[in-house]
Amino acid sequence: MASRGSGTALTRRNYRLASEPDKRKVTGIVNEKLLNLYLQRIFPAAEGVLHGASYRKPLTFQNLEEHLDRLVSACETAEDDTDQAAEGRLGPSTVVLDHTSGFEGLLLVDDDLLGVIGHSNFSSIRATTCVYKGKWLYEVLISSQGLMQIGWCTLSCRFNQEEGVGDTPDSYAYDGNRVRKWNVTTTNYGKSWAAGDIVSCLIDLDEGTISFCLNGVSLGTAFSDISRGSGMAYFPAISLSFKESVAFNFGSRPLRYPVEGYRPLQDPPSVDLLKSQRLLGYLKNVLRTGIDVQEGKLLDKEPSTWQLQGEPTVLITLAHVFNHFAPLMCKVYLVEDVLMNYLLGILEEGGAIEEHPLIQRLLDLMWLLMEDYEIHECLKQLMMSLLRAYRFSPIVPDMGLQIHYLRLTIGILSHERSRKYLLNNVLFDVLRSVVFFFIKCPLRVEEAGLQELIPTTWWPNRFNKEGKEIKDPLEESGEERLRRRAYERGCMRLKKRIEVVEELQVQILRLLLNNKDKGGGEASRYIFLNKFRKFLQENASNRGNPTVLCPPEYMVCFLHRLISALRSCWDEYKLRNPSACCSEEAYVPPQLFYNGKVDYFDLQRLGGLLSHLRKTLKDDLASKANIVIDPSELQAVTMDDLEEEDESASTTAQRSSAALAIGGALSRPSWLSSPTLGRANRFLSTAAVSLMNPRRPLGALDKVKVRSLSVEQRTEDDIEGQHGNEGLLLGRPPEEADSLITENSLLEILDGAIMMYNLSVHQQLGKMVGVSDDVNEYALALKDTEEKIKRCPKRRADIMEELVKSQQVFSEKLNHLSRRLAWINVTIYSKEKMEDIYWLLQVCLRSIEHADRTGSLFAFMPEFYLNVAMNSYNALKNYFSPVSSMEELPGYEETLTRLATILAKHFADQRIVGTDIKDSLMQALASYVCYPHSLRAVEKISQEQQISMMKNLLAPYEQRPWAQTNWILVRLWRGCGFGYRYTRLPHLLKTKPEDANLPSLQKPCPSTLLQNHMAELLRGDPELASSFLNSVLNQLNWAFSEFIGMIQEIQQAAERLERNFVDSRQLKVCATCFDLSVSLLRVLEMTVTLVPDIFLDWSRSSSELLLRRLAQLLNQVLNRVTAERNLFDRVVNLRLPGLESVDHYPILVAVTGILVCLLVDSNPQGIQRATSVLLADPCFQLRSIQYLLGQIEPSILGTGPPPADKKHFSLQAYTDYINAEELSKVSKMLAHLSEESKQAAAATQPTSEEDLCPICYAHPISAVFKPCSHKSCKACINQHLMNNKDCFFCKATITGVEDYDKTAAN
Repeated sequence: MASRGSGTALTRRNYRLASEPDKRKVTGIVNEKLLNLYLQRIFPAAEGVLHGASYRKPLTFQNLEEHLDRLVSACETAEDDTDQAAEGRLGPSTVVLDHTSGFEGLLLVDDDLLGVIGHSNFSSIRATTCVYKGKWLYEVLISSQGLMQIGWCTLSCRFNQEEGVGDTPDSYAYDGNRVRKWNVTTTNYGKSWAAGDIVSCLIDLDEGTISFCLNGVSLGTAFSDISRGSGMAYFPAISLSFKESVAFNFGSRPLRYPVEGYRPLQDPPSVDLLKSQRLLGYLKNVLRTGIDVQEGKLLDKEPSTWQLQGEPTVLITLAHVFNHFAPLMCKVYLVEDVLMNYLLGILEEGGAIEEHPLIQRLLDLMWLLMEDYEIHECLKQLMMSLLRAYRFSPIVPDMGLQIHYLRLTIGILSHERSRKYLLNNVLFDVLRSVVFFFIKCPLRVEEAGLQELIPTTWWPNRFNKEGKEIKDPLEESGEERLRRRAYERGCMRLKKRIEVVEELQVQILRLLLNNKDKGGGEASRYIFLNKFRKFLQENASNRGNPTVLCPPEYMVCFLHRLISALRSCWDEYKLRNPSACCSEEAYVPPQLFYNGKVDYFDLQRLGGLLSHLRKTLKDDLASKANIVIDPSELQAVTMDDLEEEDESASTTAQRSSAALAIGGALSRPSWLSSPTLGRANRFLSTAAVSLMNPRRPLGALDKVKVRSLSVEQRTEDDIEGQHGNEGLLLGRPPEEADSLITENSLLEILDGAIMMYNLSVHQQLGKMVGVSDDVNEYALALKDTEEKIKRCPKRRADIMEELVKSQQVFSEKLNHLSRRLAWINVTIYSKEKMEDIYWLLQVCLRSIEHADRTGSLFAFMPEFYLNVAMNSYNALKNYFSPVSSMEELPGYEETLTRLATILAKHFADQRIVGTDIKDSLMQALASYVCYPHSLRAVEKISQEQQISMMKNLLAPYEQRPWAQTNWILVRLWRGCGFGYRYTRLPHLLKTKPEDANLPSLQKPCPSTLLQNHMAELLRGDPELASSFLNSVLNQLNWAFSEFIGMIQEIQQAAERLERNFVDSRQLKVCATCFDLSVSLLRVLEMTVTLVPDIFLDWSRSSSELLLRRLAQLLNQVLNRVTAERNLFDRVVNLRLPGLESVDHYPILVAVTGILVCLLVDSNPQGIQRATSVLLADPCFQLRSIQYLLGQIEPSILGTGPPPADKKHFSLQAYTDYINAEELSKVSKMLAHLSEESKQAAAATQPTSEEDLCPICYAHPISAVFKPCSHKSCKACINQHLMNNKDCFFCKATITGVEDYDKTAAN
């Protein structure tokens, strides 16, 4: 291959025949007469050129070069009037961004100096060339639709981090984000822009006007009478906020939307353009001219059928053409304007790509007749132009432009040699080729033609109290039904158009996944696989670097196309190998996770860091998988293993080389700047210290794991395996069957697809649901407005006018949003896309099940497999509805049960050590039991697994995060407790929930089966019951105490005279403590109801103590909440935002449920014990029980009469939530306690202070400690000894506790 460099250092291939003897040596050359006719037709004389003697000579290959030189040189004008060309313009002829002095702030600029990314609050930069006379324009390709101001400025403009283009005199800007124009002041102007749009900036210095166009449509004159005259010259300029990005076209490429009368700032290469067009004409002549040697005449041929069949005459002719044409095809302007347009013209007739073999033959010619560096540069520029054209083409109803560019891309990639070169060097290294798989969503539905495709719009118009759509076909009127069906037909028309584009995108990926094209090197699939892995690494390892990350909206489209192509290749392999798995049974075998053949970068494993796992599980790897870890890999260190002070000079030297490598990494394609090249590796800063320099030098690259083979070094044999080498499947554990799955390369691509979903696809799926939510909100607002119009009195014409205006605004917005939603539903939430995500979910479930069987080696599995399993289920359940329903998917019930088994087994799996993934599993299980269909799935798992799950849920709370565990138990009980059948709290019914799909807002669905398992466990294991309940009581004491402390601070802040604000975070924590207290009380209610013996059977060692602790906490809660005009009352009445859930009802009914179970529903002996313990507690107040039924003692109200509008709490007011039987039990409990408290008061004898327990001062002394002889009541010492063995007073170790008898002591 020729080296890359300047043209003078390269020798061209020369096909010219120097002499007549040379000609005789070449067979197949036609006779001179026929050759002359042929060459005269191919190279006709240019019009207007004098025909001298040399033109009258017969053309042969000896004088063809001279003839061709004259024809080409005729394109050059004798005198180039350079002064005239540059009139009105100052600066370099090649216009770029001024990266030396013309910028302010922090910026990332591409290598071509045309793309820029904002890297600070509001950065500005101008071009190197200015204009002072004439009409000029340039184009800006919008890569992100955020805050930017684009326009013109003079050299005198001074910008800063707050003021940019348009904020100073003599600077003018258009802002499509806020739809305004700026020149010191601002007014409305233009339309909103979106990523993928092109803004044309025009300045007329003859008339003194500035105007703008969006995608070729004029937005009108923005500014007139701008400053002109001596010293006034205008530079193209932009100001943009953080992460916003654009690319400029000053004329280095053909303008997408030229405007008549306006010139680009950079002159097009007119001479080269004429040359290339003329040479292309000669090439076309060759394609449509045939030679009949036998008849001695020329034939007209159809160019599409042309092929080079070893004809030396044609080949040498083409060599002369390419001798001039090839160097021109290294220039981007000519490639885009001449070559790309010619190739697109070949495909204009339509039909399949295979019906146009001319593109393949032209590429064959180019590889044959161009130098390596020429064809390489030409292909790179061609793909860059195609990518730019595809991304920045406006959306039209038939998607014709996008289809046209994708078809040509397929045609080029169908050429094997070109495909392999592009894969190896361009598609992932220079271009952001994922753009080819993206279908952008139109921001303006009118310009996208959606009004023609979907003329009738529709939106839901019936909602329940929670704001959810009511789907009842019987209630739908005839007009609504017709509108809905017309809307659905329009959506189907749109879907068919988009499916054509998606199918072309899948064809591109199928070409890249070709593993049969092994001629001339490695097959395309293995090149793609290595590039794909590096792409994943960039997106997994650079979460904080937005210029490297692939935007999530691109990832979504790429994932769906990849899944389609992958499944197609998978099933084709199944057809050739019937013993292999079909794609419906696909999974990733566990050996990929630990054999080191697939690099997972620095992604967390279930068991922790890979280096740690290799050290601790090396014996298991050897015994189960026959894998011996290289000692050098075991000695490899991670960054955490090094201390800063221990770093040696050699490490510092390594860091310097690592920094170079990191610099190289920064030159990878930028996803936010230039649409194609995107090498954002020039960092511009006006600050004294660059923000890109980290405080501590980055040293990740010298700490990477020692690998036997890097991604770039892997070959087909390393992946697929051969001659006893299992490739990626090395180290099959005994639990895995020795059966064929599919090609190993497809397994790695499948693994990468799962990783892609975890990186950003799930996040984007959730984000796009916002459009559907907007439709529902506007539909609800429209419905409300229409009802107000019906109720509006006729005499109030002013109100009616405003309501009609609002109705019109809401209707227009809904028309727009419903069409946009149709686009999103087709491209993101269609049934086919749902099936892709469902397939990924099933793949993850099977992969987890297979890995779980390997025992300890399960720890090697990357965490993202569990994350994707949980998140994909969440997406299927919440994001794809109502377009598609998960219940319609095949095997839906079985999939739910398999996921339930995984959640139930692994949320407390000791092999999983990461706190984040353990929390995620716990939250997923908590959400799972909130919905009837998924709770039924939990009840379908094996009984052994159910019991194991419940046992893990009942583990002591102190040893782990307990809030989610408690929430799971509460959900299993909700619907069975006292007054616990509500979906939303009574006082919140009139407010609309933020998200009606939240698990906490689902209807109660208790599980009797799991409740019974819990009861059996607590009844059969006294130690488990005691430790569990003690932990619940401890957490209740903490949560309620924290809650009381916080509302005291809130009340104090509210009572201050000066204006102050309570921290919203403090309010949120306060509400959380309240909710935790309520949920803990509900768990206690469930325990008392299911297993009352734990508290009331005093033959159990800890029953009495547990009952006393319970009574103490219940009295504490009641006293705090029921005291008239107390702290709790005052804070509730404030109704602060963030404390909506804090109210009397939820906490009082929970306490009431426990008391009713103990004092009414128990057996007589239990009731007596509970009563005595409750009354013996010094905090017990009968008025707290009376408060429950609204019975307020007069003494409590004070001397003055009660306020007339004051409503006292009473359970009797909640008849929709508490039934008559429950109320009668509360009345019975009150009567019982009233009678018992009277009898207890009469029988109580006064106790001297000396005889009271010195700890609680509530009970008499009843225990003495050994050996120190200090004393307290039994309740205090028993509670203390649960956590501590030291004496309260002297800290001596307590060896025993004896009953204390005062008489005996005396």
